[in-house]
Amino acid sequence: MSEQHQLALQLSNVEVSYGGRPVLREVSFDIPTGVLAAIVGPNGAGKSTALKATLGLVPLTNGDVRILGTTLRANRRRVAYVPQQDLVTKDFPITAIQVVEMGRYPHRGWFRRLGADDDAAVAEAVERTGIGALLDEPLDELSGGQRQRVFLARALAQRADLLVLDEPFTAVDTRTEEALVDLLAELCADGATVLAVHHDLRTVAERFDHAVLLAGTVLAAGEVSDVLTTEALARAYGLAPRHTEPARAAR
Repeated sequence: MSEQHQLALQLSNVEVSYGGRPVLREVSFDIPTGVLAAIVGPNGAGKSTALKATLGLVPLTNGDVRILGTTLRANRRRVAYVPQQDLVTKDFPITAIQVVEMGRYPHRGWFRRLGADDDAAVAEAVERTGIGALLDEPLDELSGGQRQRVFLARALAQRADLLVLDEPFTAVDTRTEEALVDLLAELCADGATVLAVHHDLRTVAERFDHAVLLAGTVLAAGEVSDVLTTEALARAYGLAPRHTEPARAAR
C-alpha cells in the first residue's frame, strides 16, 4: 500500500484568509488512517478553520487537501462532520431519531425512504452512543451532553471512514467525555479515523494517538508524545517553559 493511501487526511501548504486577514498560513500535516487525532492550540489559532478547510466549508487562498488519497468530492460519503454545539440550531422542530437518520442521507438522498441497511446502521449508532431512551425527545429539550451524543450517533450512522469533530466535548461532564473518548477509540480500533478539535491537553496527552499543534501555522504534528513537548507548548501558548505541562496549558 502506498504512503498516500495510508493517510486519511493530507493538508499541503493550506492558507485561508477572512476579509484579507490571514488565518491559516502554510498549514501542512498528515493524519494516518486508524488514529484518534486532535488539533490543539490557543484561542484564535485557526483550529476550527482548519477543520472547515478540510471539509471544503471555507475557500482556500492556497494549498491542497486530500482525503483518503483523493478529493473531498470523490469521498464525501466517507466523511462525517460534527459541528460545534453553538453552531447547531436547537429550536428546529426535530427529534433525536430524526437527527440520527440524517446520517444516512449521504447514501440515500433526502427524499428516498430508508432501507433495511439504513435501519441497521441507525440502530447500531443508537446502541453504541447509548441514546436509546432519547429517540423521541425534541432536540431542543436535550442537555448539551445528550445533544452531543445524538450528533455523534448521526456521524456513526453514516458509517464514515473519517469523522471530523469540532470541540465535541463542549458542554459535557467529565464522565460523559470519558465515555465518548472510549467510543471514539473503539471506532479507530475498528479502522475509522477521528480528527477532533480539543482544548483539554491532558486528555489529548493521555488518550489520543496523534496531534497537530496549531497557532495560525503548524508548530508540530505527529505522535502526541512528539507534539506536546515543553518547547512546542511554550511557543504556542506564549508561556515560560516551566508552565507548559499539558495540564497547565489546557487551563
